[in-house]
Amino acid sequence: MKLLAENNIASASAFTVGLRKTWEIISAIADRAFSIDLFADDTMLMRASIAALQGQVNSVFCQKISKSGQSMRLSRSAVSVFDPDLTDRPAIARQLDFADHEAEVPMHVHRKGQLILALHGAVTCTADNEIWIVPPNCGVWIPGGVPHSARATANARLNYLFVEPGVATLPEDCCTLSISPMIGEMVERLAQEPADYPLEGHASRLARVALDELAEMPRERFNLPISRHPKIRAIADALTVEPSDRSTSAEWAKRVAMSERSLARLMVRETGLTFGRWRQQLHLVVALRELASGATVQNVAAELGYDSVNAFITMFKKALGSTPAQYFAQRRATRLTAP
Repeated sequence: MKLLAENNIASASAFTVGLRKTWEIISAIADRAFSIDLFADDTMLMRASIAALQGQVNSVFCQKISKSGQSMRLSRSAVSVFDPDLTDRPAIARQLDFADHEAEVPMHVHRKGQLILALHGAVTCTADNEIWIVPPNCGVWIPGGVPHSARATANARLNYLFVEPGVATLPEDCCTLSISPMIGEMVERLAQEPADYPLEGHASRLARVALDELAEMPRERFNLPISRHPKIRAIADALTVEPSDRSTSAEWAKRVAMSERSLARLMVRETGLTFGRWRQQLHLVVALRELASGATVQNVAAELGYDSVNAFITMFKKALGSTPAQYFAQRRATRLTAP
């Protein structure tokens, strides 16, 4: 029996590795098509198909197999849990605890717009050639039809609000919105309702008020432009993996086979920021994600390659107007004093 269980595990593992490899190849093809602006509509459909394939891969991971022959629960992708496009309600909400799901949410697309709210921990999203951070009391808005992916911290607990196109005056592009405690509470309440709640009833009225309030929320600047240009993307990928890399712009220019002046011009043209400002924004995005997940200021400063904690705190304060401790204390106080 033990040998049979071990064989089942090995077979399932080999099968899922094969599926994952297939998905990576198809995703790379879609990324290539998207990067050269060919067949944009077909690319979106391709990404949707990829998301479906990824859901099948994740369903395999959820098979309940253990060495003893008994069942055990394995995490699955968040995109396989719920399809928001199966309902035509103006807004629906769902809550996910990433202790029960894979941290990586693969590239996918849906008809409905999506607001991502972090109740605990943090999540970074990639959409519209930008990386977005979801800090406390904020939400990332992703319009319908925009392919996106996400990565959550292990302690993340999120609320998703899905909005039917055309039912509210919301931004037409991706952005971070400041979220009032009232909106947060309404989304939390709406997450308790079924997806097919009555069109005339309490849940429907709650959804309408939440959307009206959401349309009034100001934008925040918690995003990092990363561009479709392959050389900017290469730098972004490298620094996302190793944010402590303190290579100069001249050193990066050499790595991507450009002159320093050409890279400087390309960076401003593609991102709207100088290389120094762009890297600082990347550090800010990483810092907010890690601090929200419970990392200490000392560890975050070291991870980002700062010579001292004070240097990191100075950067943080210049960008957000307060030290890390003050910033998160203010966010907690705002939520605790909500009506």
